[in-house]
Amino acid sequence: MPKQSKAEIIRALFAAYLSNDRKAVEDAFTDDFRFTSPYDDEIDKATYFVRCWRVTDWIERHELERIFVEGDGAFVTYKCVAKGGKSFRNTEFFSFEGDRIKRIAVYFGATYHDAFVRQSES
Repeated sequence: MPKQSKAEIIRALFAAYLSNDRKAVEDAFTDDFRFTSPYDDEIDKATYFVRCWRVTDWIERHELERIFVEGDGAFVTYKCVAKGGKSFRNTEFFSFEGDRIKRIAVYFGATYHDAFVRQSES
C-alpha cells in the first residue's frame, strides 16, 4: 500500500470521526499524543478519548476548507455542520511523527446558525 500524504491522513482522520471509527483515530495517533484546545492543555491520548470522544451522530458533515502542509506540520481549517443546521468553523494545527499524528492544537472559530453568531464579550 502506498504511503499516505499528510493531507490524506488528515482527511482519513476526519472521515473516521464522522463514522465513529475510534480504532482508526487511535491508530492515527502516536502513543505519546497530546491535544490542546481552549479547554485542554497538552492532555494525553487516554484523557483525549475520555474528554473529547463522543458519538458524532449530531454531525451532518465536515467541510475541509484548507489543508496546508509544511514539513512535519499541517494546518486544517474546516466547517462542521450539525444535522440541525448550526455550524462552526475551527482551525487545527497537526504535528506529525512519521505517518502518525503526535499533536493537535485546536483553535475554536466562529459559530453560525444561518448567519454569523457573535461571541459574547467578557
